[in-house]
Formats: sequence, C-alpha cells, structure tokens
Amino acid sequence: MGTNRNKLSISFVLIAIVLLWLKTYTVYKFNFDIDIENKMQEFILFINPLSFLMFVLGLGIFMAGTKQKIFVVATSFITSFVLYANVVYYREFSDFITIPLLTQTSNMGDLKSSVGELIGWGDIIYFADALLILALAFVKTPKITFKKYKSVYAAAFYFSAIGLAFFNLGLSESERPELLTRTFDREILVKNIGTYNHHIYDAYLQTKTTAQRALADGNQLTEIENYTRAQYTEPSKELFGAAKGKNIIVISMESTQNFVIGQKVNGQEITPFLNDFIKDSYYFDNFYHQTAQGKTSDSEFLLENSLYPLGRGAVFFTHSGNEYKSLAKKLKENSYYTAKLHANNKSFWNRDVMYNNFGYDRFYSLPDYDVNQENSVGWGMKDMDFFDQSVEHLKEMPKPFFAKFITLTNHFPFELDEEDKFIDEYDSNSGTLNRYFPTVRYTDEALKQFIEKLKAEGLYDDSIIVIYGDHYGISENHNKAMSQYLGKEITPFVSTQLQRVPLIIHIPGQEGKTISTVSGQIDLRPTLLSLAGIDTKQDIEFGGDLFSKDQDNFVVLRDGSFITEDLVYTKGTCYDKTTEEPTDMASCEPYIETAKDELSYSDQIIYGDLLRFYGKQKQE
Repeated sequence: MGTNRNKLSISFVLIAIVLLWLKTYTVYKFNFDIDIENKMQEFILFINPLSFLMFVLGLGIFMAGTKQKIFVVATSFITSFVLYANVVYYREFSDFITIPLLTQTSNMGDLKSSVGELIGWGDIIYFADALLILALAFVKTPKITFKKYKSVYAAAFYFSAIGLAFFNLGLSESERPELLTRTFDREILVKNIGTYNHHIYDAYLQTKTTAQRALADGNQLTEIENYTRAQYTEPSKELFGAAKGKNIIVISMESTQNFVIGQKVNGQEITPFLNDFIKDSYYFDNFYHQTAQGKTSDSEFLLENSLYPLGRGAVFFTHSGNEYKSLAKKLKENSYYTAKLHANNKSFWNRDVMYNNFGYDRFYSLPDYDVNQENSVGWGMKDMDFFDQSVEHLKEMPKPFFAKFITLTNHFPFELDEEDKFIDEYDSNSGTLNRYFPTVRYTDEALKQFIEKLKAEGLYDDSIIVIYGDHYGISENHNKAMSQYLGKEITPFVSTQLQRVPLIIHIPGQEGKTISTVSGQIDLRPTLLSLAGIDTKQDIEFGGDLFSKDQDNFVVLRDGSFITEDLVYTKGTCYDKTTEEPTDMASCEPYIETAKDELSYSDQIIYGDLLRFYGKQKQE
C-alpha cells in the first residue's frame, strides 16, 4: 500500500496476483483451444481468473514480512502447478482435469510412456512467474512492500473480489444461460468461470454427487423409465434373432477413428483388411463414439449398459459398486458364456471389479497370456500375439459364448517396432499423427490374421463378429496436421465429424451393406441383444437397434453436442451438414432439450444408483 515516504511502492501480494492473472490468460490463448465468438466472451475469458487469485493470494494481505513471502511464493507455485497439470492433460485429451479423474491412481503406472510424451524441459516456462515471485521475495527494495493491510483496505480488497466474481458470473449467465445447471461441456465452463473456479465448482459437484445416492429413491426412476419407453424403437424384423445360438465376438479397436477407413497415406492403404471385410459385412459409416474422460472404459460402459458415461471421471472408478443391467448379465440369462479378453493388468481402469459387477464368467487378463519383451511395445502386448493366444482361450469356452476383445497397440503415443511397420509414417508437424497411421495399419493386419485363425479353427462361420473403434486417437491439438492430411480446415463441424469411429458387424450368411444411419456406441447393447433374439422393451436404455427401420438418426455426444441426419450442433453453434456452415439456430432448438434430458437422465441413474430400484418401485 505504500507510504508517504515511498509513494511508488507496490504490494508484493498484488504483484503476484497480476503475474498469475496474465500468465493464466496467456495459457488460455496459446494452450487451450477455446472458441471465442465475440468481444464479450473475450472479456469474460480475460477477467475470469482474477477473482479466484484475489481470494486465494489475497490471504497474504493479512500477513507481513517473512510469513507473507512464504505464503505468496508457495501459493504461486501450487496455483501454477494446477494450471500446468491442466495444460499437460489438455495436450492429449483437449479437456480439463476433474476430481474423479484424480482418483484413478491405479492407472498411473501404465501411463508413464504417455506422460513422457507430453512433458518436456521447456515447460519450466509455465513456472516463470512463480520463479520471478520467488526472486522478488529476496530483493531488498523499498519499491516492493511486504506489509499487512489495514482493516479498511483489506475489506475493500475482498469486497472488490466478491463484486468481481458476481460480475463475472452475471456476464457469463447472460452469454450462456443455465451455465452451472445445464452445461455438459467443460470448455464452456472454463471459458466463462475460469480454470481455477472450474475446479472449485467441480469440488462442489463431487460433494453433491456423493450425497445423491443416499437421497435417491425409486420414484426418480419412474420418470426416466417413462422416457425410455417412449423412445423405444421396434427391432428389425428381418435380423431379430439372426445371431441366436451363435457366438458373439466383439472387438474394441483402440483409438481407431473412421477417417482411416478406405483411405491411403503415402499412396498406401491404411486399412486394407478392414476395407475388404466391410464388403461382406454391415458397415455403419455414421457411427460416433460417445466417451468422455473414461475413454476405453467409457466405451465399454456404453456397450454394456446403453447409458451415457459421466462427464467427470470414469464410471468404472467412481460408481463401480452400482447395480447395472449389463449386456453380459442379459446374455448369461440366455445361456451365453461371457468373457473379456485383454492382455493388461486386470486392475487397470478398475476392470476386475467392474467386470465382476457386470456378471462376466471370466476375465482373461495379463496372467493368462505369455507376455515378454519381444511381443510387447508401448502399452503392452502386441495385437498380433494377443489375438493369436486368445484363439486358444476361445476354443476352451462353452458355446455359445460372448467374447469381448480389447486391442492395445494403437494407443497413444503410437509406438511401433520397425519390423512391425507395414506402411511409412506420415510427414507433418505432428509426430503423434505421423506415428498413428503405422499403428492403425498394424492393428488392421492383426485383425486379418485373427479372422484367418478363426476360420482355421472352425469358429468363423458360427460367430457374429463386431468390430468398432472405442474413441478418438487424434485430439484437436493436432488440428494443423489433420488439416494437412484431410486437405481442409478443421472447423468445429469437421472436428465433430472426426468423432466417427468404425462399426462393422459381420453376420454369417448375410450380404455386405453400408448403413449411413446416424448412430453411436449407446446403440450397441440393444443391437446385439436384438441379433441374439433377446427382447429389451422393458429395459432402461437410451439406444436402439441399429437395424431398426424406426431408428431416429439422432446421437448425443457427452459434451452436449448432437448429430442428426441433416444437422450438427456443437460448441453452441448449429451447422448444416450439406454446406458444413453455421445455420439458423432454430433448426437445432427442437433437439437441444432432448440432448440435455438424455444426459441428465443417464447421470441421475448413475449418481443415484437408481437401477437398484428397477422393478421394485412397481411392487411398493
């Protein structure tokens, strides 16, 4: 606050606040791909870190001398680390950290190669301001004061911080009504209330959701059940029961997006086997992944339950003790033997607990495979060896069986031994995208060998084979390289279309056909049960039979975006599919509330563990 003797002096606390404020805004602009539509949104983005920094660092104004120095320096480093952690996470996932994500500590050992790819010594720049604050704490100059504020000044300071926080929230609500109650996109939250306040809001949500289960009752399920009944579509009459009595083999392709199907890199086919396999199969070319922070585990959750994953963390960790009406349980009730096959630690993504809850007869994990240095790369066992050894497990299973495979080689950071590269890397500014094509090609070759072995063992003709991508492989942080490969700008519309993943369903005796119905992973459970001849009319699920003539051509993504036959809605903008340009919002408005309702209903089921009341509310 200065004195008469030294009118130009400035508070050490204020210096720290301003430095962290400007750094945070700079990170917003250069490290986070936050879409700004007008000057008001830019202004909100600029001011939103300030109130938090005033509240937290402002505590230093109640201290003096050494105590103030220690508090401000320590708080500056902690705050900088929180921001930096979000930067690192955003580099790969284009998303922000949540509290449930931090509970997934059992995954950390397997993440070493991925994290190593995302950080570097140059990142010390993210702590430059904190280091400067540390240096200023030791500078002896009358221009910087370390005094305790007088009561009147301290009160004015905190009233200003409170006023700024409400001003920020008021502007944000004017730009985005129902910001804190009906927003499923974290980017919108960060854009409006800031990274730091987002973490506070996330902590509030964590407390709220913890209480939801204790307060839940069966009456909440009735409204949801009525909604899903109204949305139910009759299964395909032609294909209902087409898989009855046959084995069901489902293969989840790690990080495989649909843009590689039928395409080339350096003049070479990326997926030659799948391109051929599609000709004798049903191929869905408008099929979207709907995962969130749980990635592969979210895709498994969607397959099993036809419920949306949570927007925060992974259901496999946060709600593994809930009661679910899983695909595996339903198939077991109809005489199927159920198994999961994944040559990884059984505890990764809490799979051992969740698979047991889903009712699987057997989980073939790391101890069930001969894994060594020669047949491993990146995250673990190579796909070729995984499939080769897995066929032996299939041969010992009771028939009919439902077997779900999870591949591993095409996983970020997309490492591959030279002898396993069937095509050359791409040439762009993104090493991630460059390496992606050879690992996709490797998985394609592994699938070819797997199908050949199924034929040799007499399993092919008696099995329905489903192959689908689990989630995106190339995040929005590689848009420049993707733009180079695709030959066009990556707009929000194009980015949403890139969330399509392959879905191939091979049914013995059926001719191949491409189906362009807009669909998503939430439709897998009802589709597979329909093929198995199992009725799901009484089930609570948000998907429908992909072969049904009544499919509604409507799919909701976890962030609230949605796609219809003619429209794409994302990041608050409505796009016309034909022109790929923004169109009148009125075209999308009829679907916006439906999308929010579906996500909200699904969240209520998970947070309240409502399926434990399924059937019981009718008896009471």
